[in-house]
Amino acid sequence: MKIDKLSPAPGSTKKSKRIGRGPGSGHGKTATKGHKGQKARSGGTKGPAFEGGQTPLQRRLPKRGFKNFDFKVEFAVINLSDIERLSDLTEITPETLIQKKVIKDMKCGLKVLGNGSINRAVTVKAHAFSASAAEKITASGGKAEVL
Repeated sequence: MKIDKLSPAPGSTKKSKRIGRGPGSGHGKTATKGHKGQKARSGGTKGPAFEGGQTPLQRRLPKRGFKNFDFKVEFAVINLSDIERLSDLTEITPETLIQKKVIKDMKCGLKVLGNGSINRAVTVKAHAFSASAAEKITASGGKAEVL
């Protein structure tokens, strides 16, 4: 078997139908669209929400709710696995994390999440802790202080 001798199985490929290329092609004039009517026009199909002129469902249902993003609280996040990598620090604060370039900016504060494990006593000062993170820090002999 040689790569230049490879070809698709017989009957598996088919030439594409070239429509609108004159009468000699057999698909000229109306270009397989029939005569006149909505579907013969360009852009002639209505969208998926069109219900034949009846007011569509998404317009019949009332609008509900409002999200005020002015009060959105977004934390800079750090995991326990990241804290474990900082073995030279015994006290971890948002300022030290910015200095060490672990986090870029504070946003609305720092939140410590419980992904990973910690095997040394360390004092962590942050604005929020997940329940599992606070539990793991205290279990290893450290402190979780909320700022």
